Amino acid sequence: MPAGLRIRIDGVDLPGRACGPGGDMPSYSDIHVAVQRRDRPGELLDPQPGDAVSVSWTLECTVTGTDVKGPYVQGRPGGRFVYLSWGTVDGSGAFGMFRRAKLMLDAVPAEVLGAAAREGLLVGRLRLTDARGNPLCARVVPPHIAWTAEQG
Repeated sequence: MPAGLRIRIDGVDLPGRACGPGGDMPSYSDIHVAVQRRDRPGELLDPQPGDAVSVSWTLECTVTGTDVKGPYVQGRPGGRFVYLSWGTVDGSGAFGMFRRAKLMLDAVPAEVLGAAAREGLLVGRLRLTDARGNPLCARVVPPHIAWTAEQG
């Protein structure tokens, strides 16, 4: 039987409201970051400005063994992840995605996931700026994200 689990993503060291150009990165302004809903790339959870001191999202999920499911959990069993979508926000408030980070849930240590299932809360903490000072993208696994179990 699936157990209820919340996943909280805590991000710090955001890249700012503008980036680029440089290297392979064009110029972007009014940057925001949000969690993308599964199968609905235009549906975003709580977009936050790229110059915030910190950001946090809490996702309602279920866990059965090592398989985590929920409306914001993407991928197939054994390859589940959460997308953080980076985009610009125009004058009408429309979000235009230009980059994503994949927070890999299959990289959560089994003992941490087990403890989180018992305690009720899995917390992922990470820096949201890459080595070049741009919004973090690509596949994110430890040590770039620290996963812990906490009392939910």
